[in-house]
Amino acid sequence: MLGSTTVPALIVCALAFLCPESPRHYMRKGKHMKAYQSMCKMRMTKVQAARDLFYANALLEVEARKVGNSGNKLAKLFKVRRNRNAMMASEVVMFMQQFCGVNIIAYYSAEIFIHEGFSVPTSLAVSLGWGTLNWLGAIPAIFTIDKFGRRRLLLITFPMMFACLLWTSFSFYFPSREVKIACVTIGTYLFAIVYSPGAGPVPFTYSAEVYPLEVRSLGMSIATATTWFFNFVLAFTFPMLRKAFTSTGAFSWYAAWNLVGFFLTLFFVRETKEKTLEELDGVFDVPAKEFFKFGVAELSYFGRRCLLMNVDPPTPPYRQLVVSDGQPMDEVAVPSSKA
Repeated sequence: MLGSTTVPALIVCALAFLCPESPRHYMRKGKHMKAYQSMCKMRMTKVQAARDLFYANALLEVEARKVGNSGNKLAKLFKVRRNRNAMMASEVVMFMQQFCGVNIIAYYSAEIFIHEGFSVPTSLAVSLGWGTLNWLGAIPAIFTIDKFGRRRLLLITFPMMFACLLWTSFSFYFPSREVKIACVTIGTYLFAIVYSPGAGPVPFTYSAEVYPLEVRSLGMSIATATTWFFNFVLAFTFPMLRKAFTSTGAFSWYAAWNLVGFFLTLFFVRETKEKTLEELDGVFDVPAKEFFKFGVAELSYFGRRCLLMNVDPPTPPYRQLVVSDGQPMDEVAVPSSKA
């Protein structure tokens, strides 16, 4: 039975050979023809491939001049502002993927329902239904993650997950067994539907694209370690949390973390939608203090929109790398506009 779990992994390993190599990787190795051939596989026309390859190569020269190609990668991850901001955003989304509370339902749903007086068949059926919805709910992310953006999906879904877990937590107070089963099931099912296109797929997608090539392997390793470390923390502490504060208190605790996740996303997570790897350098090179101010302005914008005020959204700050006549130039700061 355990051996059957190797089948999907073997399929993924086989399909990996069909993926084209990164053009940036080839260019760093001086293999420009292979870089061009690889880019052609990822663009509609050869003209587009040549354009993007030229742009990538020019900005790689800027990157090399700015941070160099040698040195301790771990030191670069913390000392270079662009890398540090990317790591901070990546760690936020990976941490919140666990502390949104999804795995207390995934791991303990059947046990929770049995503890609250549900029958074993009912508990297993509810748990199976939750897992099915969690899987089906991820399908819309294929279309929404690039349409709405990673950051926006998180900002939309965290408050909704807060509401779902809060509903679930207080549903345990209903004296009627039938009403309790119905309300808890509705709350957890709605949570799965909201989680799946947001905090489910976004963190891994986001973390894989925010780092520059030279520190990506290290950054992604740290991000993956973070999510599994807090997965362990959550799985280890939840039984004690439920015993001390009951199911209502435990679910309320993780509901509150979803509000924390909303503000962490607002102030520290930057949008990567429709950005090339080179353009992301400009996104993450903006100082954290300046982006925090943008988050405050955006929060004000959300508040005024809720009051039905007709206001323009603030523009995210960006530091643009300018290329002129084929020669990379120094970065030029582009200030954010105020709403």
